[in-house]
Amino acid sequence: MITLRLDPKLEKNINDTAHRLGLSKSELIRKSVTEYIDRLEKPSPWELGSDIFGKYASGQDNLSKDRKALLKGKISAKR
Repeated sequence: MITLRLDPKLEKNINDTAHRLGLSKSELIRKSVTEYIDRLEKPSPWELGSDIFGKYASGQDNLSKDRKALLKGKISAKR
């Protein structure tokens, strides 16, 4: 068993959320902690591919911002 002190605002948020979801406060907190721990144990997509992201960089930092104009230029060059 764990005893936990919460600030009043967080406690009210927990009470309201538990009531809205039809859960007890304990059940909501158990589910929240379990989900949080599960997320910590699973690597994010960025962590999984961090060794290859940016590996073949073009050197252009405007690819996402100017994608339409760049694509239009590539298509025009092929004609």
